[in-house]
Amino acid sequence: MAAELEVYISGTYHKKSEAKISVYDHGLLYGDGVFEGLRAYSGNVFRLTEHIDRLYDSARAICLQIPMEKAAMAEAVNETIARNGLSDAYVRLVVTRGAGSLGIDPERTSDPQVIIIADHIALYPKEMYENGLAIITSATIRNHPAALNPRIKSLNYLNNVMAKLEGKLAGCEEALMLNHKGEVAECTGDNIFIVRRGELLTPPIDAGILDGITRGAVLDLAGQLDIPMRETALTRHDIYIPDECFLTGSAAEVIPVIRVDDRPIGDGKVGPVTKRLAAAFHELVRKS
Repeated sequence: MAAELEVYISGTYHKKSEAKISVYDHGLLYGDGVFEGLRAYSGNVFRLTEHIDRLYDSARAICLQIPMEKAAMAEAVNETIARNGLSDAYVRLVVTRGAGSLGIDPERTSDPQVIIIADHIALYPKEMYENGLAIITSATIRNHPAALNPRIKSLNYLNNVMAKLEGKLAGCEEALMLNHKGEVAECTGDNIFIVRRGELLTPPIDAGILDGITRGAVLDLAGQLDIPMRETALTRHDIYIPDECFLTGSAAEVIPVIRVDDRPIGDGKVGPVTKRLAAAFHELVRKS
């Protein structure tokens, strides 16, 4: 019988079944906190420094003081993976505002909690990576950047959850979210790319999207493979007419899309550019 996984909580390890924080923690009560999702391959965390930097940027944006230095945080992530005997793993790194009294005032809290979970993840069925998945366009728009900047990975994910529910109710594993201008933003947990006449296109950061780590890696790979690319505003029309489409994310990695709103993408099969980039990404992470 496999040993029970252990969860890091603010300097100590607890069995998964016994890992707890206060019900008065503002991360639970109000979604007041930040997180990162990371992937480890062969025991090495992919772009760990970039993830840690983004976590601290998110925390700084909401005036949350993380109670440890970046180097210690990185060490704790690696130790949690090793302690659980994992090689390939998904890591959820969470920092909450900490426990306090009722009421949203952050000054009523103390002792921010750092939580590190290392486990396996299968975001989509294996066959969808081989044959592609279908998505819908959600009626729930992406958070207005003037209300909550999407570049902050906050614990308040209800916007994404509602769009995800729309997708599931429509029989799809993922849903595309538009921004307040009606432009394509991203999916509920992944960035989106399309291929049109050999050119790779993806929404820019100012479309109200997360500056994804995997997104950045794919853009780097496209440059190395001499695939023309451009960050540009996209509309639903653009999503309906491309030759190829795929999504990227730390949990999702690179996954092809073959239908949007019940319309086939290209010939309805995984395209050659998507295959090249997916293969290059898998090679990259194994070397990291």
